[in-house]
Amino acid sequence: MSGAPRTARGTRTRAKLLEAAESIFASVGYHDASIVKITEQAQVGLGTFYLYFEGKQAIFDEVVEDLNRRVRHAMTEAARSAGTRLEAERAGFRAFFRFTAEHPALYRIIRQAEFVSPGALRMHYTRIVNGYIEGLKSAQAAGEVRPLDPTVAAWALMGVGELIGMRWVLWDEPGDAGPAAAGPRREVPEEVFEEMMQFIERALAPDAAPDQEGTTDG
Repeated sequence: MSGAPRTARGTRTRAKLLEAAESIFASVGYHDASIVKITEQAQVGLGTFYLYFEGKQAIFDEVVEDLNRRVRHAMTEAARSAGTRLEAERAGFRAFFRFTAEHPALYRIIRQAEFVSPGALRMHYTRIVNGYIEGLKSAQAAGEVRPLDPTVAAWALMGVGELIGMRWVLWDEPGDAGPAAAGPRREVPEEVFEEMMQFIERALAPDAAPDQEGTTDG
């Protein structure tokens, strides 16, 4: 169990530990990370670490939860001013790709969670999908999205964003088959983003009203 800070200074210290842990886990991986490395980077005493976290597993899980909270907030805020569901999709995906470019640890740490902490991995994706499902249900009720299973659609849409982001944000060079050493791309290329959005919009757009032009009187 993680200890909640009781003072503003404690809150800052805990945040420094989480920031350092995010960096260490992303750069060297869970198994090569250590509490000593985390506290050294955070410039916090080793004993202080245990005031807030029981151990390496506990802070790893908290890093996953923190990243999840921040990416969901970024997407929600971006989509808030959208007039329609399709506009919200566009704004939300842009925010997701921007967050990923600024925090490449999101991909690296979530992929480690598959083996290190399956519960944290499931929490991360489930929280994102649950919000997505509710948004799709509301859009269906408003006639902005075609009839479809919102749970299946939410998982499918998240998969689209996940892999597009990995290929064009986390990996660097177009046509590269693996992670590039030069670092993450700052933006998904506009032509890639537009192609992805056309795919999504065609999948979600409500069915057109029946064409009445071919009917005859009498």
